[in-house]
Amino acid sequence: MHYLQRQHAVPLYLQIKRMLEQEIASGALPPHTRVASERELSERYGISRMTARQALAELIQEGRLYTSAGKGTFVAEPKISQRILSLTSFTEEMRSRGITPTTRLLRRELVPAEPQVAERLGRPTDAPVVCIERLRLGNDEPMAIETAYVGFPGAERLMTLNLEGSLYALLGQEFGIFPATAIQECEAALPQPRERALLGLDKHAPVLRIQRTTFDSQQQPFEYVRSVYRGDRYRFVARLVRGDDA
Repeated sequence: MHYLQRQHAVPLYLQIKRMLEQEIASGALPPHTRVASERELSERYGISRMTARQALAELIQEGRLYTSAGKGTFVAEPKISQRILSLTSFTEEMRSRGITPTTRLLRRELVPAEPQVAERLGRPTDAPVVCIERLRLGNDEPMAIETAYVGFPGAERLMTLNLEGSLYALLGQEFGIFPATAIQECEAALPQPRERALLGLDKHAPVLRIQRTTFDSQQQPFEYVRSVYRGDRYRFVARLVRGDDA
C-alpha cells in the first residue's frame, strides 16, 4: 500500500493522482478496470472525499479514467498518439502500434465539388469528385470517421475499387499517385448525433475535427479530407522548432 506524505509540499490530491497514474502505467490497473471510489479512497488514505474527488476528476478530464453511470470509475484505454512530423495513413499509424486496422465503407458517390472542396482540390466548382466516407476502426473499436473528396483525371475508377484498406496504398498501386505533403487543421468540438452513434461516444465526449489537403510529388492537390476522431482515444503530437529570426 502506498502512503501519503502529509507534510510534503505536494498537495494530497496530487499525491493520490500520481499513485493512480503509476498503477495505470505499470499495468497494475489495466484498461477498463474499476478504480477505487471517492469513499474508498477517503477511507483507505484517511483523506476527505473532496480531496479524493479532485484526484479522480483530473484523471477523468485528462482522459485517463472514465465513468459509467451506476457502475463507477474505470481506467480508460491509452490514447493513440499520431506525430505531426510525417505524412502517414490511418492504416500505417495503427499497424505501427500493433493495432489491427479495419474499415467500414459508409458512402461512395460521384458528386459535384462544392466551393470549399473545389478550392482545396484546385478544380472548378461542380466538377465531379469522388466522395468516400469510411468508419476507421482499430482492433474493432471505432476511432474515426473520414470523408475524403478525391479529384484527379481518372479518379472515377475509385467507384469500382475496394476501399476497405489504405486509400494511399490504393492510389499508389492503381494510379501512381503518392502523397508527398499535406496541410492539416485540427480543432476540438462536440460530435453530431450521427457521429456520436458511429463512434460509440457519450453525449458530451469531445472529438477532434480535422481537415487535410494532400498533395502529390508535383505539389498537385488530389485529396481533401474531413475527419472526426475520438477525442478520448486519439491525440496529435507536434515537434516545434524555434526559427532563428523568432
